[in-house]
Amino acid sequence: MKSFTFKQFEIQQSKNVFRVGTDGVLLGSLANVEKASKVLEIGTGTGLISLMLAQRNSQADFLGIDINEEAVNLTQNNFENSPFSLRLKNILCDFKTFQSDEKFDLIVSNPPYFEASDSEKDKLARQTVELNFLQLISKSSKLLSENGILSVIIPFEAGNDFIKIANENQLFLIRKVNIKGIENSKVKRLILEFSLTEKLVEESEFIIEKSPRKYSDQYLELTKEFHVFKEVRN
Repeated sequence: MKSFTFKQFEIQQSKNVFRVGTDGVLLGSLANVEKASKVLEIGTGTGLISLMLAQRNSQADFLGIDINEEAVNLTQNNFENSPFSLRLKNILCDFKTFQSDEKFDLIVSNPPYFEASDSEKDKLARQTVELNFLQLISKSSKLLSENGILSVIIPFEAGNDFIKIANENQLFLIRKVNIKGIENSKVKRLILEFSLTEKLVEESEFIIEKSPRKYSDQYLELTKEFHVFKEVRN
């Protein structure tokens, strides 16, 4: 499969691992990584999100985990070929059994949300049978540093359930980005960020396209340090 070239790194892709998509680009661009020293990504896929975050924060160290061996190998290759390779590590691991003595300032994930699929890569990367929201949230809450943040991108329809489960696990919503595919359309994705401490929620709106196949000025400004060209698709 054709690789995807960004300004500072390249993403090798595979037909068996989810390719570069808008969700990953948005989370890599918007997740609150600025004050983080240690970052954990759950479900690295190609390594896109960690690479984008590493470009945005030149001091942080990154650990990525994935349950898919091919994804781990692909990510490791992408990490090693990047300018940030010394700060990036990736391991084969099921998050449900992941153990760590250290805490993380940012835990980031584009988590599973498709309930069913015939595709093997979907079964590993997108079915909630592999990692459901409760498992993701409850374990993340134990791995966050005192001021740490959990940052995820999920479908709009899953937002209320995710927030409810987070509250039940002592994680409080501190930021919500309502993402629309096109101007004047319904919200289709949410970026949600949670903290162990209750704070005033920061809420904003983000529009990907101003018209079909034409990115909004907001999107172009957000991704200008990453994209070599304008068009990127899910």
